[in-house]
Amino acid sequence: MKRMDGYKVRSHTNENPRRVLLLLSLGVSSVTLLYLLDQQLRIQKERTSQVGYELHVLYVQEAECVASAKEDVLKSIDLLKTRFPLHKYTAISLDEVYHYPPSMGDDYSSATTALVQPSDSSTSSSPQECLRVSLALLPSPSARTDMIHILRTRLVVGFAKNAGCESIIWGDSTTRLAERILAETAKGRGFSVPWQTADGLSPHGINFIFPMRDMLRKEIILYSTLTSPPLGELIMEIPRSQSSSVSSKDVTIDHLMSQYFESVELNYPSIVANVVRTSGKLKPAVTSSPSFLCRICSFPVANGTQGLHGWGGNQENITEASNAMSTAIAESEIICYGCSRSVGGPTSLLVSDKRP
Repeated sequence: MKRMDGYKVRSHTNENPRRVLLLLSLGVSSVTLLYLLDQQLRIQKERTSQVGYELHVLYVQEAECVASAKEDVLKSIDLLKTRFPLHKYTAISLDEVYHYPPSMGDDYSSATTALVQPSDSSTSSSPQECLRVSLALLPSPSARTDMIHILRTRLVVGFAKNAGCESIIWGDSTTRLAERILAETAKGRGFSVPWQTADGLSPHGINFIFPMRDMLRKEIILYSTLTSPPLGELIMEIPRSQSSSVSSKDVTIDHLMSQYFESVELNYPSIVANVVRTSGKLKPAVTSSPSFLCRICSFPVANGTQGLHGWGGNQENITEASNAMSTAIAESEIICYGCSRSVGGPTSLLVSDKRP
């Protein structure tokens, strides 16, 4: 757990231990990471009678599921509570992203007020219905998968800030990060890769940590069988929603990347590792103002490159681009190229400040 060295026991941690949030998917990577973090805290407690941080575990239900599936999730979380009782656990659904206030008290609060929502929705609509209709209005399966990921990230960030956490720990393996790197690049959001795959302060105003960044998925699976007792009964792998027989028009970019790296990892693991190592050399783009943030994903947007207008291959005049950005800022409709593609181009799907 070298990437967690910053959370060793310090002289001041006895009074106010730092709090971090672990996002749990119930997959092998996040459950194994929970095991490792629990071991780290137990060792700290035995050696110093103190811990370097408090761990808050969060599970997000991303989509509607049948009652039996929800029961399985709750049973899995109960098993985790029994196995790792030192931590606090919370389970929430994705539609709770609507419940967080527009401002979280940070410099990026203006960007975190935007959600995808149907333009004709009323304040009387339930959050579940708003989310369902919003996703249905998106133009493709890839767009829906992309927006679910964005909303989940924003929900996790909002929850972490509300809970007083200073960092978010993600359980993404090397394989998962490689999938995301190519997927985000294909979606037109390659500029965000340094923030989505590397440790450090994110544009959301909170630290991201990826402790499993240097471990392949197959290595984590093997390790989970070697613990005592094994972690198998705690892991709840979600079945893939798509198979190789699905029509090509219904296959998402994320699924294609997952299929690709699933096969590459078996025979050419060095390729997977090289993708992640190469992305680690990328440096985040420097923007002149924190207000230049995409209303949907909250990542910085360079001057004159907002939306399809700025990144669509138009050889436009620099002055015209700057004027377009100024107008967008005034109308609070800054949107990056990747999000423009996901919502189908127009910004009519951007939510106003109305909340269910």
